[in-house]
Amino acid sequence: MEENDIYAVGYNGQGAPQQKPDKGGKYFWCGLITGLVAALLIVSAVYLVNRIQAVITARNSSSHQNEEASGEDAQEASDTAITPRMIEKMELIEDIIDTYFYEEDIDRSVLEEGAYRGMVEALGDPYSQYYSAEELNQLYQDTQGVYYGIGAYISLDAVTSYAKISGVISGTPAEEADLRENDIIYKVEGTDVYGMALEEVTGMIKGEEGTVVHLTLVRDGVEIEKEIERRKVESPTVNSEMYEDGIAYIQITEFDTVTEDQFAEALAVARGSGMKGLILDLRSNPGGNLISVVNIAKMMLPEGLIVYTEDREGKRTEYKCDGSRQLEVPMVVLVNGNSASAAEILAGAIKDYGIGTLVGTTTFGKGIVQRPVEMSDGSAVKLTISAYYTPNGINIHGVGIEPDVVCEFDGERYYSEERYDNQLEKAKEVLKDMMR
Repeated sequence: MEENDIYAVGYNGQGAPQQKPDKGGKYFWCGLITGLVAALLIVSAVYLVNRIQAVITARNSSSHQNEEASGEDAQEASDTAITPRMIEKMELIEDIIDTYFYEEDIDRSVLEEGAYRGMVEALGDPYSQYYSAEELNQLYQDTQGVYYGIGAYISLDAVTSYAKISGVISGTPAEEADLRENDIIYKVEGTDVYGMALEEVTGMIKGEEGTVVHLTLVRDGVEIEKEIERRKVESPTVNSEMYEDGIAYIQITEFDTVTEDQFAEALAVARGSGMKGLILDLRSNPGGNLISVVNIAKMMLPEGLIVYTEDREGKRTEYKCDGSRQLEVPMVVLVNGNSASAAEILAGAIKDYGIGTLVGTTTFGKGIVQRPVEMSDGSAVKLTISAYYTPNGINIHGVGIEPDVVCEFDGERYYSEERYDNQLEKAKEVLKDMMR
């Protein structure tokens, strides 16, 4: 039904009386009724226009009075986003929603949260994000290495603007469902997640233990549907083992608050097991906590800079190592296109000091730092606050770190029953040459 059809209701064309009308009577009644309808339309339109204009006039008058009261304050307000004019427009938008929106039950808190999110999203920075109090609490819980989900690491694919699988935790629902690295997450529960913030996508995937989430993935151009049960996932951020010839293997999957102690323990076990060389696996590590990676770097690097950051004013903050725990054996570092942020800080420092050889493919290239700024109501805004630089003064944002030995991952061979990891085997080969 078109909007104008509403006004046709009430006149059925059968208005002629039973007795024969006087000549011209029929036209008189038709004209009278048509005139009344037209008058009602005009009165309604004038009322609506007057109402909106009254709101605007009242607010303009108030704004004008405020400007006259303090011209200096008005000048200062023009340099900010939240001006009286903005508040006026937001209130008018709310009035328009109240007047026209077809659903009557409008959750005011959702409108309010949407305004906050919209302001941060308008920055155009995919790494800046607004968190409600509930979302912030969940974020802090996730950094403790325990959550309810599917057991996959998720990162943002810069080419498609979709989230993607950047790694799968062993023994989890994601592994059981055969999720693979670089699978593009196209839909979650039928909702297209194009352009959504990473935290929003992961929030949709996580949920109560025992429930099922439906994912639509794109792998090599083909859509794949997956039903995956959510379970409690304890994500060990460090995995380790010993190979023959005294080669120790330590994998860091992300840098959380628990990672430092887990890495220190793994390194101690490797040394106690006769480590003669180390393979440090940072493949598909999306990054994490800056302080965590700095403290881990202190267990390996020589004396000097680990990383430094610069904010928009050029203020420099340095993170240094005293060299008292420098690694005493040869090292190979495995990296790939999903090694990002904090993982690149560690890989970049190792490469700059020449104490290890990087094997794999070019890293992601995220050379910026974010910080959550909490507010009194428990919510927070996470903003990009600075860029970071390797010890040699290199900012790798948008560029990544080139490996010393390029080795493309053979996914077809790995995902067969053989589970052959050609990059790991190449790392062993390079490390053995360094150990001679």
